[in-house]
Amino acid sequence: MKLLFCSLTLTFFFVQIAFAQDYIPTAADIKHFPQTKTVMVLEDNPMCEYNLALDELVPNEWTATPYDFLTWKKFEVQKKDKSLSFLILNKVTFEKDKSNARYLFMSLLLGGNARGLSDMPDLCSIPLAYYGAQEETYIYKIGIFLRFIQNHVKVITDNPSIASKNIFEYYNKNILKLDGKTLYLIAGELAKDVNTEAKIKKVYDGPFKLVTREDIQKAIANKDPNVVFLHKVGPGKSQTDARCYKILVGAADAQFYYFDYHKIDSKSPDGFLTSDFKKLSRKN
Repeated sequence: MKLLFCSLTLTFFFVQIAFAQDYIPTAADIKHFPQTKTVMVLEDNPMCEYNLALDELVPNEWTATPYDFLTWKKFEVQKKDKSLSFLILNKVTFEKDKSNARYLFMSLLLGGNARGLSDMPDLCSIPLAYYGAQEETYIYKIGIFLRFIQNHVKVITDNPSIASKNIFEYYNKNILKLDGKTLYLIAGELAKDVNTEAKIKKVYDGPFKLVTREDIQKAIANKDPNVVFLHKVGPGKSQTDARCYKILVGAADAQFYYFDYHKIDSKSPDGFLTSDFKKLSRKN
């Protein structure tokens, strides 16, 4: 019941759907961020697991700026304050997407005079879940994404030109650093032709392990330097033209080792594909 109620709360506060944009942070945006206070925008239902996770994790994980917590109602009032940045759960659809698929992105936005949510300067946005997914499927990853967002802002601060380039290409260079690390994979997040150990071994020659959410949560908590886990975001069914995001994340360093997505169709289901494994494999 608690999860359902949180979902209803999200629906209420995302009546105006934000369209995902390929916003490129300017040098001024990047320079301004450290001067802000980052407001963690909470859902108005205080019992949401997301709220509880932020309350527990932010004091230990967020070091980039001073921070505060705010409800969505107050965010609507303060979002034009240029002295603030905002970490929010953003409901996203894509223009020209006939599937009308909806996603939850974790976004770091700058306050200012933007007309609406989709116009606010976006420093980093991560696909967190398919909209409507139960919180338990992604809530245990919140801490590591808090770290990644801060790391990403540091990357583009040190190398501003990266912000204007293909960010997939930048992080996919880390495939070369996978050597010796063990992939933690949940069988239900893999395409059917690569959802068993025997099938995976035919296309991937690196170490891997089929695991549960609890195994990934333990690796994150222990900051296991040898574990890289799959973060898959999709509708959980064959929804033609919807996007399936696939990210490999280091359990210790919060680094992205692989970042891609594909459009779902009859040949490319909602899951990590054979083609993804082949991109990682030293055989190919």
